Amino acid sequence: MNLKITKSVLLLLATVLYSSVLYAQNEISKVWVADNGDGSYKNPIIHADYSDPDVVRAGDDFYMTSSSFNCVPGLPILHSKDLVNWQLIGYALEKQPPFDVFNTPQHGNGVWAPCIRYRNNEFYIYYPDPDFGIYLTKAINPAGPWSEPILVKGGKGLIDPSPLWDEDGKVYLTFAFAGSRARVKSILMVQELNSEGTAPIGNEVMVFDGHKAHPTVEGPKFYKRNGFYYIFAPAGGVSTGWQLVLRSKNIYGPYEEKIVMDQGSTAINGPHQGAWIDTESGEDWFIHFQDKEAYGRIVHLQPMKWVNDWPVIGVDEDGDGVGEPVLTYKKPNVGSTYPVVTPPESDEFNGATLNKQWQWHANPHISYGFPSGNLGFFRLNCIVRPEGSKGLWEVPNLLLQKFPAEEFTATTKLSFTPRTENEETGFVVMGEDYQYISLKKMEDKTLLRVVRSKNARTGGVEEELFSETFEGTDIYFKVKVEKGALCSFSFSSNGKKFKEAGEKLEAKPGRWIGAKFGYFALREGITNDSGTVDIDWIRID
Repeated sequence: MNLKITKSVLLLLATVLYSSVLYAQNEISKVWVADNGDGSYKNPIIHADYSDPDVVRAGDDFYMTSSSFNCVPGLPILHSKDLVNWQLIGYALEKQPPFDVFNTPQHGNGVWAPCIRYRNNEFYIYYPDPDFGIYLTKAINPAGPWSEPILVKGGKGLIDPSPLWDEDGKVYLTFAFAGSRARVKSILMVQELNSEGTAPIGNEVMVFDGHKAHPTVEGPKFYKRNGFYYIFAPAGGVSTGWQLVLRSKNIYGPYEEKIVMDQGSTAINGPHQGAWIDTESGEDWFIHFQDKEAYGRIVHLQPMKWVNDWPVIGVDEDGDGVGEPVLTYKKPNVGSTYPVVTPPESDEFNGATLNKQWQWHANPHISYGFPSGNLGFFRLNCIVRPEGSKGLWEVPNLLLQKFPAEEFTATTKLSFTPRTENEETGFVVMGEDYQYISLKKMEDKTLLRVVRSKNARTGGVEEELFSETFEGTDIYFKVKVEKGALCSFSFSSNGKKFKEAGEKLEAKPGRWIGAKFGYFALREGITNDSGTVDIDWIRID
């Protein structure tokens, strides 16, 4: 029998293989799924802190990246086939340069709003570090590896870069300013780059001043359509602003301006800063964030259409060209139906690598911890507390993940083996206010403690809320998060009967990031060995 394998057959086989791999590898969230299963979706499409999202299409695949600030690995890469279901597939930065700087926590610094693009079978991410300048990293495979970042344009306070490759072969970059560093803000610039997009050419040009009507304009994204250059830019502030679009027939302006989406009568505040994406079927969509305090900047998907060469984002019921965000809508037409997938949350720690939801609070060191492969746990070592630290704010070896929903419960089992006095391991909800439940070896006994710190960024000290002696090494910790990010802590010696301990914490965001939860293991004083904690599993319900 002579079989002729066509491109359509290969595509079908690839789709089946892709679907089976996703089903095998991705546990569906028990706390937030955006796909309604009936051809519609609900916002947010990701109820987690993927701040300043940007998205690019490569064929029929979509890839998202976002800000990561001081959290490492940085520049998360997510993949989707339908713009609703997203899988976390990797990171572009395994460690953050300059390494000597980011080996210690740099809250609110690091990777600000990035831009991802695809051209000539290669992925580009331009990202800003507000203290050093604008970097570029590239990859053939978006899951990695990504190239060592190069500094394209150095300068303090340069943020939010977005490139544009024009039809004449010229390359341009738009960017904004961080007032905290540059002492200039609400200005958008355009800079020509060399043909490789790796170095500036000539002078920077101011193309828009938002001080009069669009304060705090930032986060520009560069596009071209029907002979117009477009700059999509948020304005008005992270939690209170609107989506602005500028257009011009000339790269350097002058640019017309139009608000194309605002909160209107909805409960979705500050709907802005994101990405215009088209589908192969010809539809247009817009992905953006909503600032939700302790839950971070969660990700929304809005329908988009073009009217008189202006985009309208969301639903424009009164026809004035200004859309309002939707909570539910028909899913994008991508020519097929794909499995439900969500970013990872629970973890059995059974693999040879750390699962992708976990980030450290600074560049990691091998001594912080490592997977045990077939032994079935993740080992954390009790690392010496930073000299002069008042609590966890200065600690780099915090192993944390994002809040995945408005309400959830995180339960974990671990085994603590202290070797010296004052070694401690804990389960923490981390932010500018934080609280943890822990085991600490003191005076030849093990204490179970609940400790809180308020205003940690500005020097707040830790306060013990609960303490009692604990017998044994194995323990279960639980954190229950209710609406309003209200967190209660409890523990158990058998995993069945839990006792609540300490007071409830109203979680607070960190510096430009949402609250996170996870683990630490610390000690005081230097020895030639350390106590350990073996994390058996964590389950999110």
